Amino acid sequence: PCPLCIPQHGLVFDAGSTHTALYVYRWSTDKENGTGIVSQVAACTVSGPGISSYADNPAGAGASLKPCLEKAMQIVPAEQQRETPTYLGATAGMRLLREQNSTKAEQVFAEVAKAIGEYPVDFRGAQILTGNEEGSFGWITVNYLLETLVKRSFTGEWTHPPAEDVVGALDLGGASAQITFLPGTTIDDSNTRALLRLYGTNYSIYTHSYLCYGQKQALKMLMASLHQGSASPRQISHPCYPKGYRENVTTADLYNSPCVHAPSTPSPAQVLTVTGTGEPAACSTAIQKLFNFSCGANRTCGFNGVYQPPVRGQFFAFSGLYHNLHFLNLTGGQSLSSVSATIEQFCNSSWEKVQKEFPTMNRTQLRDTCAASSYTLTLLLQGYKFNHTTWLNIRFVQQVANVDVGWTLGYMLNLTNMIPSETPPRVIGLQRTNWIAATVLLAIMLILIFCLLTAMCCQKNSFGYESL
Repeated sequence: PCPLCIPQHGLVFDAGSTHTALYVYRWSTDKENGTGIVSQVAACTVSGPGISSYADNPAGAGASLKPCLEKAMQIVPAEQQRETPTYLGATAGMRLLREQNSTKAEQVFAEVAKAIGEYPVDFRGAQILTGNEEGSFGWITVNYLLETLVKRSFTGEWTHPPAEDVVGALDLGGASAQITFLPGTTIDDSNTRALLRLYGTNYSIYTHSYLCYGQKQALKMLMASLHQGSASPRQISHPCYPKGYRENVTTADLYNSPCVHAPSTPSPAQVLTVTGTGEPAACSTAIQKLFNFSCGANRTCGFNGVYQPPVRGQFFAFSGLYHNLHFLNLTGGQSLSSVSATIEQFCNSSWEKVQKEFPTMNRTQLRDTCAASSYTLTLLLQGYKFNHTTWLNIRFVQQVANVDVGWTLGYMLNLTNMIPSETPPRVIGLQRTNWIAATVLLAIMLILIFCLLTAMCCQKNSFGYESL
């Protein structure tokens, strides 16, 4: 490593549908073409909901980011702040708001940009990522951290690991779900294809983002479906909520999203009583009704008629997929039958029992655990067509190499051109040559200084003899 090189920093806001997080990244500037591994220095969760929730109070969206920006300013050295690239990427929550009301979406972005602009950073803009970008950047993040795109040998040579080392990425947010992988066949539908050139290699990856199939929106669709199928218009029996759980919801809250289609005769704001019945089988059936699993003739698909080649290779599952199963201690590579049995057991539990078992757990999360874990299984198995065998190829992770897995790192690497499109030169080889040259030069200088001192001593001695 270069002792005089100052590490550089980058900031990325992940403005998701349910919350916002700021990630602070650092890398060493002695790496040419950004080929050094980027590390995550800090992650700061912005308090409050996602920025799309501030549609009627745009200034609140900007103000919510400031405490995390203050923290970042304490991490990034003052003399570097003005050169620190800073980005904000928004995902499906803002995609939905833009669909509902583009003016409000623009106002939220204007306030967010204004707030970040008050800090001495190199702010490079706020934008809404497309679903394909979100999937692709998540895929880049995972493979970059695993070093499956390019690997550095001991001699400083860059080698390309075989294509089968590349892993797929599975991401579940609040408002959308992404699946991205390198298929074994050509991709028949150009809408689901992303062409990437990374480190001198071309990748044709399959990627698709299902809007409205993120966890928060899916559970909202589930509640609306149960309401519309209910015999009593003001009562909802919820098979995924623990037996004995009760709450009131208004129809206004239930039908306030573009993902949820209001019944043909929307009643004015009514209060509905929701009662948990804790029935695992009925819960699974109700969740499956949210999907259309049939595919057209001569076509492989995921769900809702979207083309998808058969899943292939290893997959890393993160975000909501990790959190849903981690809560039930199911992220350790358990078999599918073991995972299913644990989820079924939890879904059979009463509200009283789960509250006793998890006394510190947030009430909403505890209420939603059965629904969320059942939804995860349905999405992966019936949705993406994983089975008992390929299930074992999925690793559920929150981090790789101490870096949170998500789209933000891939997004920053892309926008700062830190992954070159061509194979980088022998960076370490060049540096080693420089070090050898510097060492030889230093040795020569030391020898010359030694000779000079010796000569001066000899001269002094000869003067001494003359005076005698």
